[in-house]
Formats: sequence, structure tokens, C-alpha cells
Amino acid sequence: MHRAAKTHQQISEKAGRFSESVIREMTRQALIYGAVNLAQGFPDFPAPEAIKRAAQDAIAADLNQYAITWGAKKLREGIGRHLQSTQGMDVNPETDITVTCGSTEAMIASLLAITDPGDEVVIFEPFYENYGPDTILSGAQPRFVKLRPPSTPQGEWSFDEKELRGAINSHTRAIIVNTPNNPTGKVFTRAELELIRDLCVEYDVLAITDEIYQHIIYDDAKHISLAALDGMQERTVTINGMSKTYSVTGWRVGWAVAPPVLTSAIRKVHDFLTVGAAAPLQDAGAAALMMPESYYAALAEGYRKRRDKLVPVLQTAGFQTFVPRGAYYVMTDINAFGFDDDVSFCKYLVSDIGVAAVPGSSFYKNPKDGAQQVRFAFCKKEETLEEAAERLLKLARS
Repeated sequence: MHRAAKTHQQISEKAGRFSESVIREMTRQALIYGAVNLAQGFPDFPAPEAIKRAAQDAIAADLNQYAITWGAKKLREGIGRHLQSTQGMDVNPETDITVTCGSTEAMIASLLAITDPGDEVVIFEPFYENYGPDTILSGAQPRFVKLRPPSTPQGEWSFDEKELRGAINSHTRAIIVNTPNNPTGKVFTRAELELIRDLCVEYDVLAITDEIYQHIIYDDAKHISLAALDGMQERTVTINGMSKTYSVTGWRVGWAVAPPVLTSAIRKVHDFLTVGAAAPLQDAGAAALMMPESYYAALAEGYRKRRDKLVPVLQTAGFQTFVPRGAYYVMTDINAFGFDDDVSFCKYLVSDIGVAAVPGSSFYKNPKDGAQQVRFAFCKKEETLEEAAERLLKLARS
């Protein structure tokens, strides 16, 4: 049977396999209804003055033309020092680092660089919504492994070793690990990362780690880079960026760190995707990476206070909460409200209550798996959280 010819307005098969971002759509809904936006994970408070000033100074100094395609030398050197000081990793800025337009581009550039049609990529779910489409756009197939919610609010999301092992086969090219995790707030333990390491070595699989929330951790949790474990630096792409740590989500400066052979391929893909990240903001990134240790401690403590402000409000309003140990999101269960699904609940929440959240189904391959879950972001000013609390508590009175 011959395949039907495409019409001039027919889209690709790849683009037909996923929808637009639900997270970004909820921000648009928040604007329409004048709702408090606890959906999209961007701070509504200022970035540090020193970092903003560094960007202004770079523009004034005419650093306004192309930087080196794979990143300004000063920024790459700063990334290398940061990895050495925080994870004990020895990284060569000349051969191992690619600066990209945000960690989002780092992920798609990495997947395009290392996967071929017929390859498979293992993804833990619930997952940050870009991972599935990125895998599809790369020509590979996603395979999903469940993170199961804890039985108590203070418990940990967990995965089954047998399920993870069963998802790996001769077609598996990579495993994506996001720690601290969006949307669950899970911080993968050393034991879990060592298990993933052992499976990567056993099956000759690469790991791609998204560590954008590296410095946002609570309750004595410890961030461990998978690449820092024995045997993994040569088979891991480590992704990070400025957006969450320095409250500059709109600057779009990220990076991918990998061994030279993989970095060479990532750099080629990056070059033809975007050419390079904004030059003056890369200079500001180099300055940001020189912030003292006290900055990162204060960052985590500030977010812990916000978490501890929002979680009790959600519980009083009727949500079952899963308390995060990292990142700045709270996943909740909405069974108590009697809605058939998360999408209809979030529509009611944004239009009638005046708070925007993200339907949990957007974080799963099968929407039914997240049909009674909703995610809230708490990377907001105190007054924003107070306004959200006032509105959310209407749920307890209704």
C-alpha cells in the first residue's frame, strides 16, 4: 500500500505526537482570568543585583556580538570550577562544555546528538513535559518508568528496580534523570543513582541528567551528580543552567557537560540549532558562578520558607500534599474535591478560585495516571503566596 501524499498544509508525524506546553498554557489562562500564577516555575521577585549589574556592564562594554559558538571562555571556565567545587568533577572547559540557549536547548541538542531512529530513551514519570517531545523530535522512542507517590506526606517518591531494569534493552541509548525532580520534588539518593549507574554500565547506556534545581534542596537532602560517581563521567551528559539558581528564567543560558566525543557532537547540533546563547548574558553568568557559598544557602532557605508557607495552606484547603525535598513545586492529590479529572479541576481553580496550577496529567504518558494530581509552584514573593492562600482557602469553605 502506498503512503498517501502529503498536502501542502500537512504537518509532520513527529509534530502530531505531542501537544503544546500545558504549563505555558496555564500561564496564559492566569493572565486571562487575573489569577495568581502558581503554574509556571518562574520567580516573580528580582534577580540578584550583582548579576543584573554584570549583564548591564557587559552590554555597556559592547559584548553584543557572537560569543564563541559553544560558549564564552570565561563562562565555560566558571562552569568547570563550579563542578569541581560542588561535585569534585574534573572538567576541561575546552573540550567538555557546551553553552546553550537554556537547559531546554541543552536537552534537545544532547538527544539529537546521541540518538538515532530506533533508539529508545528511558524517562521517569511524572516527568518534566519537554522530555517526551524532545525524544520524539530526536527520532527516538521514549520508555517510561513510574515514580510512585509516597504513602505519607513526608515520604519519598520511589521507583521499582525490576521495572527500571525491564525498560532497558538492546535499543536503549540513554536514561534521563532529573534530580532534584520537577514535578515531584524528589531528590534521588546515592543508592538510587548507584543503581542507575550500574545499569548504565551493564547495558552500555548513556545518562542525561537535568540538574537545573541543584541548589534548591531541603531537609538535609544532598544533591549528587550522577557523573560524579565512579565510572559515569565518561557516559553522562550533565545539564544545568542559570535560570532557577539565579532567578533569571528569561535569560536562557544553560549548558551541557559531557566527555569530548559527545561534546563534539552536541556542539555541532547546537551550532545549527541556535548558533549561540546571548553574549552579554554569558558574561553575567560567569559573574553569577562566582557568588559565595552563602548565596546558595540563602537561596535554599528562602525556598524552604516558601514551601513551608504553601504546603499547610494546601492541606487546609483539602489537598493531599507530597512534601518536596528539592526544586520549588508541590505535587498534590485532588481526590477530596470530587472532580472527574485534573483538567476540569484546574479550569475551575483558575476561573472560579483565581489560582493557576498545572494538571498532573501533563506529566504522564497516559493522562489517566495523573488525572487526580495537580502541581503548584512556590517560587513567588511572600505577598503572592499570601494572595494565593486567601483564594485557595475558599476551597475549604465551599
